[in-house]
Amino acid sequence: MFDGVHLGHFVVLRRVVERAAERGMEPAVVTFAGHPKELLVGRAPATVTSLEHRLLLFERIGLGAALVLEFTPALRELTSEQFVRRVLLDGMGMRELLLGWDSKFGRDRQGTVQSLQPLAQAQGFALEEIGPLMLQGHPVSSTAVREAVSLGEFGRAAAMLGRPVSLLGTVVHGDSRGRELGFPTANLDLHHELRPPDGVYAALALRRADSERRLLPAVVNIGTRPTFGQTAVVVEVHLLDFQGNLYGQDLEVFFLGRIRDERRFPGVEALVAQIQADVESARGHAAEAPRRWRIPGTYLPIEGPGPDALLAREVS
Repeated sequence: MFDGVHLGHFVVLRRVVERAAERGMEPAVVTFAGHPKELLVGRAPATVTSLEHRLLLFERIGLGAALVLEFTPALRELTSEQFVRRVLLDGMGMRELLLGWDSKFGRDRQGTVQSLQPLAQAQGFALEEIGPLMLQGHPVSSTAVREAVSLGEFGRAAAMLGRPVSLLGTVVHGDSRGRELGFPTANLDLHHELRPPDGVYAALALRRADSERRLLPAVVNIGTRPTFGQTAVVVEVHLLDFQGNLYGQDLEVFFLGRIRDERRFPGVEALVAQIQADVESARGHAAEAPRRWRIPGTYLPIEGPGPDALLAREVS
């Protein structure tokens, strides 16, 4: 799945990019459109990154191609050898296969670097297994990232992601309530991405259509807008230094810090006063961001001291 495209994934994917450059070939990644657990157990966890977000992150890392597969009953029944022959060799012309340390694929999860050695020798493709990236004695995993985001532990999640916790969504029409209050907001359709806990956050936002990759300070509200008696949870982004039409555009939001809990106000005037204070708080977070993050990063618009430094870490 490569859900989250966390630093453990990054080590594997950067190695793919490096090996492809060394051999004069194209680096490619294979992922699933939806989580296999939907078919296997009847329900799937909320993903840290939607397919669209994963593909964007793959592209930034340097992957030249991505094969996106639907996890169907027919695919589930393929043995690892059948999958390698039909999909990777015949379908993609694969010359080298790199797997993460915990990768097991094919029927009954029998496909591993060890089990595929005879086939690799017979078909003439190389095999490499990449060891886990350890953080505080535990391997970085999508499950751990998902847990941290769900609990609002953004520092722990960011340490595993190599970037701030982020959302990618499409701007859709809302009820224009923010515009009426003097703070127009972009309402995001997250495409099933995992939503952080309800609250008001400081963030930096990037319009995907912006070729200059300008990060704009923003206030993000996640919740039900209790002052107006709403019940549906929405994700609203107020861009502090932007005027224009965002409808239909993709907006990527990087969370810098939590400002406050969402709460019900006695009236509109009190709410507007609080939003003004939230805006000032968000500006403070944005001014502080370059001291904590590399902007722009080597691979991402905003990233931690890695991923370059990460490759020098001990990977065991």
